[in-house]
Amino acid sequence: MSRHLDEAAVRTPATTVSLLRWLRRQLREPTPQRERLEAAIENDDPAEVRRIVGRMSFNDAQRRHIDGLLDQWERER
Repeated sequence: MSRHLDEAAVRTPATTVSLLRWLRRQLREPTPQRERLEAAIENDDPAEVRRIVGRMSFNDAQRRHIDGLLDQWERER
């Protein structure tokens, strides 16, 4: 068995990284809600992320940004 992992298997799409970084900046404290969001992102579940984020209070600019990241993530899937 090769010691090298398949590059595609370990590659994290840039949009996913951007999404995680943005959410971590917005939700600085590690809360159960943030943990659920991170788990949904890691499990490639944009519908769950949308559901969770939909219940959160963001200003209009933040909402447009997160929606744009989620739209891009779904297109890349």
